[in-house]
Amino acid sequence: MTVDDTGSDVGEDAADPGEDPLALRLEGLILGAERRYTPFQAARSAGVSMELASRFWRAMGFADIGQAKALTEADVLALRRLAGLVEAGLLSEAMAVQVARSTGQTTARLAEWQIDSFLEGLTEPPEPGMTRTEVTYPIVELLLPELEEFLVYVWRRQLAASAGRVVQTADDEEMVDRRLAVGFADLVGFTRLTRRMEEEELGELVEAFETTAADLVAAHGGRLIKTLGDEVLYAADDAGTAAEIGLRLIETMANDETMPELRVGMAFGTVTTRMGDVFGTTVNLASRLTSIAPRDAVLVDSAFAEDLIRSGDAPASEAQAAEEAATAEKEGEEPPAYRFALRPMWQRPVRGLGVVEPWLLSRRDGEEEER
Repeated sequence: MTVDDTGSDVGEDAADPGEDPLALRLEGLILGAERRYTPFQAARSAGVSMELASRFWRAMGFADIGQAKALTEADVLALRRLAGLVEAGLLSEAMAVQVARSTGQTTARLAEWQIDSFLEGLTEPPEPGMTRTEVTYPIVELLLPELEEFLVYVWRRQLAASAGRVVQTADDEEMVDRRLAVGFADLVGFTRLTRRMEEEELGELVEAFETTAADLVAAHGGRLIKTLGDEVLYAADDAGTAAEIGLRLIETMANDETMPELRVGMAFGTVTTRMGDVFGTTVNLASRLTSIAPRDAVLVDSAFAEDLIRSGDAPASEAQAAEEAATAEKEGEEPPAYRFALRPMWQRPVRGLGVVEPWLLSRRDGEEEER
């Protein structure tokens, strides 16, 4: 038996007799360390109060475990690092908790997906008579270092892209409250589908929708904010980029017979960003526009339409476009090449947002064939 600097023994087996031996072996493999500390011992070893340690752990998404001996050297080191950032004045205590929460929420979803989908498929017993548990450990042992390296690589890439966007912001206030184009894409009749389709089929449809949407958003310069099963939320720095994404989503889904119809709503304006999510009136307006959009159509608000007109992506009206084309023909010049068309729709009151004037967004005649 060994004793740590708190006076507690740490060398004995801390496992609960009722716990599955394979689960314990997997935990040891993934964490790379054995259970040594109770939460109190870990907090004391890290040099932080139990209250702060509990705040960090809960923010990371870990349940209270009482005073069970279930923590490792890695848990102590994580506490020490977060507390050290606060002590050095690099982060406030509230910001350190927010870092723990954002990291925990993001990685929790990733871990759930990897276990439910990725790992489950790889651990199918290769031979009759074998159990999944017999092949899980060696598979995890092989995958763990590769997945860890890949996770760090993607995080660094995303961090670089996000930092680049921030440093290009002229106004310091826009680092948090920025002007963005925000879009929602929503599957029509999804609730009815849930009653008609088997769970596996429904899961495959949602996964296909989310995958297609994520690929299109990324490929055309937008940022996927989150997926909500039958709905995705994305953002872009300008209305032209968001408009291209919205129309591509409609066009792509319309060409897939397995997919329901889609409707898209977009708005442009000041958006508050927190922990990778977006909030504010602009987001609420985009959501409302989605709910009233016709099937396989895109509705945008007046600020979004104005940004398209200002950037030269759409004419103020078809009459203006026709006049510009006639003038250009007389002078032997090329007419302005507008990508999108805007048609004002009926004004209507929207609860909590007042009277809204939606615009129907579409491609200019011939633009789809030229893509």
